[in-house]
Amino acid sequence: MATIDLFDLPPSGPLIGIDPGSKTLGIAACDAGRLIASPIETIKKGRKLGPSLDRLFEIIDQRKTVGLVMGLPLNMDGSEGPRAQSARALARNIIARRDIPIAFQDERLSSSEAERAMIAGDLSRARRAELIDASAAAIILQTAIDRLANAS
Repeated sequence: MATIDLFDLPPSGPLIGIDPGSKTLGIAACDAGRLIASPIETIKKGRKLGPSLDRLFEIIDQRKTVGLVMGLPLNMDGSEGPRAQSARALARNIIARRDIPIAFQDERLSSSEAERAMIAGDLSRARRAELIDASAAAIILQTAIDRLANAS
């Protein structure tokens, strides 16, 4: 399966959001009702992608996930640069191991939005560093499920 449009994801069932970073994968999830996205964890990426994908698939299986929403880090002008190409490569690697629908969601400013919320919540710099990627994944996923809800 190739990547799909957000509106072509299965109409119901749990989704996982991914904030693809160069060193980590921020992971968030929503329930089958798709009301609220919550941060789950940050998976550290090592030299090899395999162990990171193994952990991702464990989460997918535990949550009976029907699709993934991956952040697409576009440039501010909407063009795709190296980070977007890296996200697309990650999606290809996931699909090569398992046939699961993956939709991309523009993630511009999701990390800065997550950090602002954590600063407002008075989290320490160290705690923010631990949570930023999973929180950004939750913002990416929440944006996607809000778009899906507003379209129906």
